Amino acid sequence: GVAGAAGERRRAQPLEIQDAWIEEFFDKLPFAPTNAQRRVAGEVAADMRGDRAMARMVQGDVGCGKTLIALCAMYLCVRAGGQAALMAPTEILASQHLQSAVQTLAPLGVTCGLLTGHMTAAEKRRAKEAIAAGAWQAVIGTHALISEGVEFANLRLTITDEQHRFGVRQRTTLEGKGDAPHVMVMSATPIPRTLSLVLYGDLDLSAVDEMPPGRKPVETRIVLANKRDDMYAFLADRARQGGQAYVVCPRIEGEEEDDQAAEQIYTMMKKRFADVSIGLLHGKMKQAEKQEIMEQFAQNHIQIL
Repeated sequence: GVAGAAGERRRAQPLEIQDAWIEEFFDKLPFAPTNAQRRVAGEVAADMRGDRAMARMVQGDVGCGKTLIALCAMYLCVRAGGQAALMAPTEILASQHLQSAVQTLAPLGVTCGLLTGHMTAAEKRRAKEAIAAGAWQAVIGTHALISEGVEFANLRLTITDEQHRFGVRQRTTLEGKGDAPHVMVMSATPIPRTLSLVLYGDLDLSAVDEMPPGRKPVETRIVLANKRDDMYAFLADRARQGGQAYVVCPRIEGEEEDDQAAEQIYTMMKKRFADVSIGLLHGKMKQAEKQEIMEQFAQNHIQIL
C-alpha cells in the first residue's frame, strides 16, 4: 500500500543525525554547494531525524545537483548506523551513480557497491551477500534491487532516481525491503503543483531551484512531429559547431520506418549527416562496448549519441 498524507506515515526509528555531519560532507567536496543544496540537505536531515518515515521528492532541473543531495542523505544515514539504497532506471545511470558514490562517499569511510541485472551469476551472488551482511553500506542498482532474494541488513533510506520511470509499486517494493525506511525520490521533470499532488500526493516537495555557478539555465521545448526533421538538422548544426547532444529513444529497434526506435534514428542520422560523428548506445550491448562508447562521448569523439 502507498502511504497517505504525512499524518498516516509509518512510524520509523529516528536516525540520530548531527548537523555537523552535513558540514563535514560539504567541506570535503572540491567545490562549494549552492544554498539550495544546503537547504534541501537540511530538510532531508530533519525528516530522517523524525519518528515518521520521510517521504520527500527532490525536484530540479538537470545539472542542479540533486545527486549530491542524494549522496549527502546516504552519508547521513550510514553515519547514523543505517544502510542506504539508490535505485536508478538504467544500468548506465546506476554505474554513473556508483562512480559518484565511490568518489564522494568512499573517502568518508562509506563502503559502496553495485547490483544490476546484467551482472554474472557469481557477481550477483557476491553482491547479494555483501548487501545482506551489511558489508555494503551504500547500495546502488537498477530495479534488480527489488528482485527476490535481495535482503538488506538494515535498510533505513531508499532513494529512487527519475520517478516517472518507476511506478509507485516499484518504489514501495524497495521500501518493503526495510522496516519503514525513509524515502526520497529524485525527479528532473517539472510537474505542475496540482498534477504532482495527484501523482505524488504522498510526498513532500523540495525544490532545488538554484544552479551551481557557471551552469546555463535549462530550456525545455516541445517539438511537434512535423518539425522533427528540423530538430535533427538543428542538432547536426550544433555538432558541427563543436556541441554535443543526446537523443533518448523509448525503444531499441522497431519497424522499418520507426521514428522512435534508437537503431532506426541512428541509421537515418548517419545517412543524413555523414559529416557528424554519431554513436549508438543501448542496454543490449556488451559492457565493454558500452564503456568504450561512453568514453568516446565523454571525450567529444562522438558528438550525437
